Amino acid sequence: MTVTQQRRGRKIMMTPGELDDFLVTQRTCRVATVSADGAPHVSTLWFAWDGTSMWLYSVVRSKRWTDLRRDPRVAIVVDTGEEYDELRGVELSGAVEFVGEIPRTGELRAELDVAETLFARKNFGLEEMPHDGRHAWLRLTPQKIVSWDFRKLATQ
Repeated sequence: MTVTQQRRGRKIMMTPGELDDFLVTQRTCRVATVSADGAPHVSTLWFAWDGTSMWLYSVVRSKRWTDLRRDPRVAIVVDTGEEYDELRGVELSGAVEFVGEIPRTGELRAELDVAETLFARKNFGLEEMPHDGRHAWLRLTPQKIVSWDFRKLATQ
């Protein structure tokens, strides 16, 4: 994982610990994919962060899934805040990997144990991941991460 050294935003970038804390506590991200005609497509998903990778549980009959099967490049934004001095966020980019069976049926998969536990607890308040036969897993181990925390401007 590469945390980009932000020249202009160095004062407001998150530390690695702040970045992890932020991604572990936030629930919703916006996923940008590239459509067949080159146009951007943005959709919203819940996610789980394991400290290294972002895990997305996507409907396999979605435009997002179709776009990613053709071109796995993605940019994902997680952000929060209403007032200017509250804005915080992270942009992660790279190529997704498809993990597990498609669609996910719940087969035992060691590589999904942590992701499914984190996702089920965070988003459903459950200890086990429910499987509906319509979703499957995408993993983004980001090649680039850019972050911002405008609350730090008050301390400058």
